[in-house]
Order: sequence, then C-alpha cells, then structure tokens
Amino acid sequence: MSDIFSLSGRRALVTGSNTGIGQAIALSLAKAGASVVCAGRSSVEETIDLVSKAGGKAESLKLDLADPMAGRDIFEALGPVDILVNNAGIIRRNDAVDFTEADWDDVMNVNLKAVFFLSQAFARSVFARQGSGKIVNIASMLSFQGGIRVPSYTASKSGVAGLTKLLANEWAAKGINVNAIAPGYIATNNTEALRNDEARNKAILDRIPAGRWGDAEDIGGTAVFLASPAAKYIHGAILNVDGGWLAR
Repeated sequence: MSDIFSLSGRRALVTGSNTGIGQAIALSLAKAGASVVCAGRSSVEETIDLVSKAGGKAESLKLDLADPMAGRDIFEALGPVDILVNNAGIIRRNDAVDFTEADWDDVMNVNLKAVFFLSQAFARSVFARQGSGKIVNIASMLSFQGGIRVPSYTASKSGVAGLTKLLANEWAAKGINVNAIAPGYIATNNTEALRNDEARNKAILDRIPAGRWGDAEDIGGTAVFLASPAAKYIHGAILNVDGGWLAR
C-alpha cells in the first residue's frame, strides 16, 4: 500500500524553494523518492544541502518570477519534469486606500501570472512527450476569505484557486492532475509581521482549533500526496491545511 505514495523515478520542479514552505515541500518530495529541481531567485543551496543530508537528489535552478515569463522555455532546457509545484509568492501589506499600482502588479505577476505561464509551459512539455504530470499550486485561506491590508495577495490567491479548477477542467483527461494546497497560518518569513504583532497573533491563535501556527513541514506531506499515484483521481481540488481555521 505504501508504494502508492512513492515518488521514486519522478522529477519535480519546486519554485521558491529557498526557504519556508517551498523548502519543506522540496525536502518532502525528495524524501518520497523524487529528484527535485529547486528553483529560486536567491540561493537554494541550503535546501540542496538538506536534501542531500536526507539522502535525496536535488539540483538548483536560478529562476526569478518577478518576470512572470521567465519560465516560458525552462522545460526545453531541463528535460522531462513530472511534477510542478508553483510555490513562489510574495506579499505586500497596506490599507486598500493607500495601495500602490507597483505593489498590485508585483504581487499579481509572481503569484498568478507566473503560475499560469509556468503551468502552460509544463503542460506543453508533458503533451509533447505524450506523458503525464502533476501540478500542485499553493493557494491560501485568502482564496476563500478577504483578509485585510493585502488586496493584491487576496486577488492573486483567489485567482490561483480559480485557475487550478480551470486547468483541471482542461487537462484532467489529458494526463495532468492540477490541484492546490491552501495553507493556513504557517510560521514563515511571509507571516513574521503577524506573529510579531501581539494582538493579531493572539486573535489568530484564538481561532485556530489546533491551537498553534503551522510549521512549513505540515504542508510537505500534502504536496507528496497530491504528487503521488494515491491522488490520481483528484482533479481541481483545493486542500486546506490550516489547523481547522476554515472549519471554525
């Protein structure tokens, strides 16, 4: 039974894998047997080292998705990739009335536009070799809720949820599973400001049934599951990994 969760012989590309959730996903995929291409705009050597120490295989790829078209041709250079994890993302915080066009465009470019065009490039490479593949997008609780002071982030993650469903509709019968993970409040660099705000931190913890912030590793097992044969009949799903936040 355990073999249905194995990624042995598979090759994965994880964007934004230099730290946080992306790093944890890359490490989890490698532990499950995948060879992982760790992509980031900054150094991913720490992730490569963690994978190596865990007995896994990894390689690095410089990829700055501030240019949302940066990944358009990468699969021609990389060769076959079976799993794409669209994890790279940024966030900008300000009151909606003061939000700038630059903060809107920067977030939308990385969090949504790049996700679509990298997925498109991946699908084209899979179809060209008449293969199959898995796409795992990283959505958010703000794919379902509004949040405050993060208008472009909320818009982008709502878009990721919709895009996940659209691509699943188009590609499910063509050999590609497209699904997403919606992390809850995870202790990463992106949420440091919230954790350091005593009032906001308490309000968040008071609502989480699990009673704690999530760890980046809490997302890794879900990514392995969605990338594995165990999830072969799952298409267009957005799995909440949130300590029960949305159930509250």
